[in-house]
Parts: sequence; structure tokens; C-alpha cells
Amino acid sequence: MKAIEITTPGGPEVLELVDRPTPVPGPGEVLIEVSAAGINRPDVFQRQGSYPPPAGASDLPGLEVAGRIVGGDAQSGGFKVGDEVCALLAGGGYAQYCVAPAAQCLPVPKGLSMIEAAALPETYFTVWSNVFDRGRLSAGETLLVHGGASGIGTTAIALAHAFGHTVYATAGSNERVQAIEALGCTHGINYRTQDFVEEIRTLTNERGVDVILDMVAGDYLPRNLKALADDGRLVMIAQLGGAHGSVNCWQIMARRLTVTGSTLRARPVAFKAAIAQALRERVWPLLEAGTIRPIIHATFPLAEASRAHAMMDAGEQIGKIVLTLA
Repeated sequence: MKAIEITTPGGPEVLELVDRPTPVPGPGEVLIEVSAAGINRPDVFQRQGSYPPPAGASDLPGLEVAGRIVGGDAQSGGFKVGDEVCALLAGGGYAQYCVAPAAQCLPVPKGLSMIEAAALPETYFTVWSNVFDRGRLSAGETLLVHGGASGIGTTAIALAHAFGHTVYATAGSNERVQAIEALGCTHGINYRTQDFVEEIRTLTNERGVDVILDMVAGDYLPRNLKALADDGRLVMIAQLGGAHGSVNCWQIMARRLTVTGSTLRARPVAFKAAIAQALRERVWPLLEAGTIRPIIHATFPLAEASRAHAMMDAGEQIGKIVLTLA
């Protein structure tokens, strides 16, 4: 099969189209003929050498795909050979074929293309796990999303809005602010020209927001705490601004704040299977009704993965970038 290999840690140019043996599924796994594969920030970190795959996972990049089951233990996930699915992977998605746990597969939602379906798993699993499970966003509560124009950001905005929450989000340009407001963001904040803490305090009459989904960390940490309401929850899922930040511990104690975070890739199959079940019950009906839909910024053929990563590195996309296979 054709696949994209990381030849050495580095920039987009280190991605190379190679021939690889077709993987063989193990117990509880399916073999998927890939139609499209989503690109995510962890793929970039892996390419740069800072985010190696977990033990036992493919060394190829790619954490989400859509395609057709062509072999393996489909029945263990309630599927059969020939079914069209999208799947969350621990690696190996940038290829003509990949292996996935059947429990981490979901049917392609009715009305969505394979390209759209490939943009679902990584972002929807991540948002559900961190905003609704770990962040405990509940009825009547408010959400602030950093990186609102990213794949994760657009997903979090659309999903929280669909459930009736007031959503605020940051983005890096006025054009991106307009784009996220069109998705259901109540108020977008241009972090290059506005102080998001001051904006949030003003917009909420000094109360703050109940949950913040943060992918920046670093010096955003103390600022996020100031933007939280009492009993608020800060959930960190990346550290684009650096791994270290200082906080006033008394502020956390006195205001009963929760600071937490997670990564998804190395979690066990059973954990991801529970998220898949929740998505199928709570989110897939919204996708099939057209209430929410993934935002596709651009597509590239598999062989042009380096161009796709260059676009991701530039950080100007709104929504997802997807690789396509014939």
C-alpha cells in the first residue's frame, strides 16, 4: 500500500510517500480501506519529533480516517465487512489501509461525505471527553474556547451551541472571528488586538465563564483563571504557548477552581469506546439532522501531505484539513 512516512523529525518536507505492507488486524480490530484522513495538530508534533506514538501503535501519522471495512473482526464493533465507517486511531491514518479497534469506529453519518466523516473522530472524541466529561459543562453554563477557528475549536463551538450553551472564543484575525461567530459563537475575541480576560469579564458582567477549553497553556494559565467564574473549570489539551505557567494557588482555593487536562491518544480502547458510544447516542443524531457539520478548510491528495502540513503550520485555516485517497 501507499503511505506517508516521517523520514526524520523536521518540517513538512520530511513527509514522504512510500510503499508499506498492508497492516494485519488483530483481535477486536478491523482493516479499513481509507477514503480520507484528517490532519490534526498532534500529527505535526509527531512529525517534529515531540509526540511519539504510543507503544504498539503504527509509526505512520494520522489519528482519524473514514473508509470501508474490508477485513478483521467487524462484528465485535457491531459492523460487517463493507460498512462505511469513520474511526479514531492511535496512528497509521495517512495510508491506503489502516487498522483500528472496532470499538473506536462509528458509522459515517447519513448525509455526510467521506471527507466530512474523516474530519470527525479526533476532534469530536476530544471535545466530548474534555468539555462535557472532564469539564462537566452543564445546562445554563458558559464556555470559552481558545483557538476557536481550529478543528477542535470549530467543533467545540458548534457542539456547545447545539446544546444551548453561550460560547465565547478567541481567534487570531477579524476574518476568523467572523467565521466562528457564524458557527454559533456568541462573541468572538481577536486575541491579537483584544485582551480576552477583559473582554470576558465585560461580556459576563464580571462573572467569568464556567468552563475554558485551552490549547495554549504557558502564560495563558494565570489569565485563564482570571476569566473563570467561581467554581469554574479550566481544561488544557495542548501547550502551544509552552509547558510552564505560574498561578496564584490561593485564587484556586478561595474560588474553588478546577485546573485539569488530558491527552487522548494513549488512553485504552475501553475509554475511547465509551466516548464513541456517547457520541453515537448524543451527537450523531445532530450530524444526521444537519444541526452541526464539520468545517472543511481544504483537501489534498495523500501524496501532497507535505503541502497540507505546510498549511497547518501556517495556522491560517478555519476548520479541518483533510487528505484524500482515490
